[in-house]
Amino acid sequence: MTKRDAVFPADRHALYEAHGYSAAIRSADLLFASGQVGSRADGSPEPDFKEQVRLAFANLKATLAAGGCTFDDIVDVTTFHTDPENQFPTIMEVKTEIFSEAPYPNWTAIGVNWLAGFDFEIKVIARIPAGAHAPSR
Repeated sequence: MTKRDAVFPADRHALYEAHGYSAAIRSADLLFASGQVGSRADGSPEPDFKEQVRLAFANLKATLAAGGCTFDDIVDVTTFHTDPENQFPTIMEVKTEIFSEAPYPNWTAIGVNWLAGFDFEIKVIARIPAGAHAPSR
C-alpha cells in the first residue's frame, strides 16, 4: 500500500495532533481536505459564531495553499451545522464573500448535533492545478 501523502498548513493547529488526523491528503490531482473548523492556534473554538465561520474558511485557505490549491480549485464542499436554521444567514454571508461568482462548487449542508465544541465545519475536495508544486511538509 502506498503511504498517504499528508498535507499540513504552515501554522498547523493543535487539533491535528490531539485527534490524530491530517489537514488534507493529496491523491494524484485531487486534494481531500479534512473538515476545517474555526479553531484558534491552541485548538479552542472561536466563541463568536461569525468569526468562527470566517476562521474555518481561513484555516481551509491555509490547508488548500499547502496543497497547491486555492478556493477556485474546489469542486465539492460539505458543511456541517449545529443549528442550520438560525446559522444559515451568517454562513451564507461569509460563503458569498469566498465564492462570489458562478460557477460555484457543489455544496452539501448537513445539520448535526455535535462538532466537538464547534458550530460549523467545512470539508472540501479540490483539483490540484496542473503544474502546481505544493510546498513540502
